[in-house]
Amino acid sequence: MKSAVETLEPTKVKLTVEVDYDELKPSIDHAYEHIADQVNVPGFRKGKVPPRIIEQRVGWAAVIEHAVNDGLSGFYQQALGETELRPLAQPEVDVTEIPAKAGEGQLKFTAEVEVRPEIELPELSDVDLTVDSTTVTDEDVAERLEALRERFGTLVGVDRPAVEGDYVVIDLKAVIGDEEVDSVSGVSYQIGSGNMLEGLDEALTGLSAGETTTFKAPLAGGDHEGEEADVTVTATSVKQRDLPEVDDDFAQLASEFDTIDELKEDLKTQVAGIKTSNQAVTARDALMEKLLETVEVPVPTGVVEAEVHRHLESENRLEDDTHREEVREDATKAIKNQILLDTLAEKLKVQVSQGELVEYLVSASQQYGMEPGEFIKTLEQGGQIPAMVGEVARSKALAVALRQIEVKDAEGNVVDLSEFIGSDEADEAQAALADAVAQAQDADAAEGADAEASEPAKA
Repeated sequence: MKSAVETLEPTKVKLTVEVDYDELKPSIDHAYEHIADQVNVPGFRKGKVPPRIIEQRVGWAAVIEHAVNDGLSGFYQQALGETELRPLAQPEVDVTEIPAKAGEGQLKFTAEVEVRPEIELPELSDVDLTVDSTTVTDEDVAERLEALRERFGTLVGVDRPAVEGDYVVIDLKAVIGDEEVDSVSGVSYQIGSGNMLEGLDEALTGLSAGETTTFKAPLAGGDHEGEEADVTVTATSVKQRDLPEVDDDFAQLASEFDTIDELKEDLKTQVAGIKTSNQAVTARDALMEKLLETVEVPVPTGVVEAEVHRHLESENRLEDDTHREEVREDATKAIKNQILLDTLAEKLKVQVSQGELVEYLVSASQQYGMEPGEFIKTLEQGGQIPAMVGEVARSKALAVALRQIEVKDAEGNVVDLSEFIGSDEADEAQAALADAVAQAQDADAAEGADAEASEPAKA
């Protein structure tokens, strides 16, 4: 089989494949067998009709069409392997030549397909990354302590105008023209949270219990999302959150500690742990940003448009041009990141262990609210496991890359991220263990087969 590649665009190629008759013959033989099982020819048993009779009865065109349909996918995959192309979408295939008769000729076809572009990554050892220090300040501890006090605070009604931070129980009605399009009653809302309607915080500020005001705002959801409505809101009650005193009694209420000093020390340890973990997250994000700044990544437009269409179709918003542009921007960014990380994983020869894959799948199953076994079975049935392996490899690629980079904090100290990014030695040990387990299982299986073969036959 001969394969030739013509680059049409940085992300699109035309693959020309020539398959000689001998390589196509297994597919032709299979076509004869399949057709022989389908036709009834007097004087021949079903499935035993000779090829020359099949050609007389159904014609060579039907035989070769069946053979080409049967073998085309395999020849395409073989050509991809030989040319080391990495397709990102389904190809557009055009069969340009087929054998004119049995025993001679060739199959020739072209396949235009969008592929992962070749990009040149920088030397990782030349990349400089800086992350925040893990030094814990008094303000950090005070912030954690305040959040803890909020959790144990109590709401108390007040007879005064509402201010930011207060909790107001509201009745709300939205009207467009003469039509009431939405209403809620008895809803508790904290002024300043900004999670309901635009302008609601300003409208409630200064209201006392029993007072009403109106304002205009675009609706945040429903059939009239984005349309401006006249909104009437009534504050039925105003409450403030009273926080407990910071003392030993509070420490005993909010934790397993007896004194407030012990609680503060524990909060300090918690903040330090969070900051250390954040260093790893920041380093990964900074590395990704640095690579994207350094490397020009061509993005296949066809792949982007297919993803945009799929997304909009799932939301039934194919005619929403404004949203289309938002989705296109997100899809372009996601595909660009995927191309970059796939290239990085390949360059670093990232291997995904079975344990890493299972850990990822268990975590993903929880996000979908499914049992791990059921989730994995669903993925296997849909042929999605290779895609999951790719996801793990991309994530791991950043971690492996960080092992080759000296990360420093804002004070110039070298940061040890091994707790979060692992080490090459640990990966090698895990791979060696997996190989040993596989060899032991193979040996057990061979032993069992030998024992079964050596059992005397029963009379």
